[in-house]
Amino acid sequence: MKPKLVVVLGPTAVGKSELALGLALSIDGEIVNADSQQVYRFMDIGTGKPSAEDRLRVSHHLIDVVDPDEEFNAAQFRRMALAIIEQIQGREKKVIVCGGTGLYLKALTQGLFEGPGSDAAFRAALDRQIEVQGLAALYQRLVAIDGSVTSTIHPNDRQRIVRALEVFEITGRPLSAWQHEHAFHDEPFELLRIGLLRERAELYDRINRRCEQMVQDGLLEEVRELVARGYSLDLKSLRSVGYRQMGAVLRGEKDLTGALEEMKQETRRLAKRQLTWFRRDKEILWFHPEKQQREICQRAGEFLA
Repeated sequence: MKPKLVVVLGPTAVGKSELALGLALSIDGEIVNADSQQVYRFMDIGTGKPSAEDRLRVSHHLIDVVDPDEEFNAAQFRRMALAIIEQIQGREKKVIVCGGTGLYLKALTQGLFEGPGSDAAFRAALDRQIEVQGLAALYQRLVAIDGSVTSTIHPNDRQRIVRALEVFEITGRPLSAWQHEHAFHDEPFELLRIGLLRERAELYDRINRRCEQMVQDGLLEEVRELVARGYSLDLKSLRSVGYRQMGAVLRGEKDLTGALEEMKQETRRLAKRQLTWFRRDKEILWFHPEKQQREICQRAGEFLA
């Protein structure tokens, strides 16, 4: 029999962390983070990490595992998560994987095409092209190579655009061809996929209020401290939503009010992209995180029994 995992997923600000905490307490479980930003140290406010108190109540894993200037990707996440899950199950605890990074969840539950190694010289050339022509030029170049990327790679996703071009440069084949060939048939777990969903107006209101609270809690000061530690605002980790806008304030490119409004808008767009990704998975069971909390706990208990 395959080991069983409960996966709690959904868009940003929907209430995943709170639901996962309550579920873990009810089924004697531990939580494995699947959020691509919560892996970074010193980035607490803008990533919405669980509080220190909550992390004492229930063990959380894969939070604060790399510095903001260190490389971290889906392949590393999968390797670390598999090892941690084995340890949790060795303690006879239940495993709850919680997060909104679809690629990380797919890598863990279905395997991953890792592809060839990187080409530093080619990447440097792409970085120079971005500086001169902008990221949009690279995206159009990628679309010309592989038109199907428009459904899987966002025009602003610099890391994945560069990686897709790099794979084509090294292998002569588009990334989508490699991924189709791989087919993601590695399924090491039996899964209960719990998707959290709210009405759009409710979700967007939560997003707006959450962004405001992050600024009130000191997100700008957090970014200023990161810069004081020597971390560049151009790092991948600091180009994420929230950090990018606060970085623009520090550079004098935006005022705080304008940066906050952009942060809200970009977070709403992120939530929309996350939902588009998750809705392709017909195995996900969708619930309201508060109105159906009891039903979620009941389904998880039956699944794990």
